[in-house]
Amino acid sequence: MSEIDALRATVERLAAQVRDLQDQVDIMQLVAQYGPDVDSGSGEAAAGLWTDDGVFHAVPHLRMEGRDEIIGMVHGAGHQSVIGNGCGHVLTVPHIVVDGDEATGRSHALHLRWDADAGRFWVFQVSANTWRWVRTARGWRIAERINANLDGSPGPREMLAPPPESGRTR
Repeated sequence: MSEIDALRATVERLAAQVRDLQDQVDIMQLVAQYGPDVDSGSGEAAAGLWTDDGVFHAVPHLRMEGRDEIIGMVHGAGHQSVIGNGCGHVLTVPHIVVDGDEATGRSHALHLRWDADAGRFWVFQVSANTWRWVRTARGWRIAERINANLDGSPGPREMLAPPPESGRTR
């Protein structure tokens, strides 16, 4: 291999690594936007994180399909009551597996609520999340998020298990 060929190969390898890192950062930024969007009551912004036909399944309570249903949840009386009393949706950095224009992941989510009498927040809920993201013309978007309480049952715990050894892991 000539010096020029070696240099080209190095540049191509580095360019691929930068693309991979950018995909990971873009997906992490997408996930990081969810909590602030729903805690501020910004239904349109929260729904904009999903594809047009994206699914958000909050097991076993609610399954939302499409942006209008996500907007409806954020603007709905139940969610407005929760944020009006003080709360925070905190999502951890997901483990991400990217495969071309699709990606999958898993993470935790914490739902904190304000207790005015005690003058502090308390953990209301800790859940497992599995994610499916797709690259769109507008960048990465959530195609599906499944959120299930870590209540001791095996299903939610299994959601956090390491992915099979297929695809690229990060």
